[in-house]
Amino acid sequence: MYKELEKFKVSSSFTFTIEDSLEQACNAPESGAGVFVVYAVEGDAKELIMVGSTGTVQNDGTLKSKNGGLYDKIVNGHQFAKTGRKYSWPAQMKLENISALEVVWYETFNTDIKGIPTTVEGQVLQNFLDENSKLPRWNVAF
Repeated sequence: MYKELEKFKVSSSFTFTIEDSLEQACNAPESGAGVFVVYAVEGDAKELIMVGSTGTVQNDGTLKSKNGGLYDKIVNGHQFAKTGRKYSWPAQMKLENISALEVVWYETFNTDIKGIPTTVEGQVLQNFLDENSKLPRWNVAF
């Protein structure tokens, strides 16, 4: 786990395979804002392949969150030029021969803690870049 994420106590994870419905597997909150990290799982090995976030902090310190929060961003967010990860993830997993994904989500902005989602996402990506000289393979740019 990345140290930037350790302070966020509202967190959980789920596993997703090609046979699963992402809508049913995803346990992220529909009201939460924050960060999610995606690992390709092969046996005991896990590889970080993507970092994403949702939620924008306004200048008055309040959160502007899209309807559906983390849940909607994970399930219906666009990736690989297709609509909705519920469609694009299984297709990409098949292409890359990935048997399972582990998705870990963190609520970074709530009444108890005020981590700007895109800032936390950037910190995790920066650390990955420092360690690997590139971004995770499912992150196109940042």
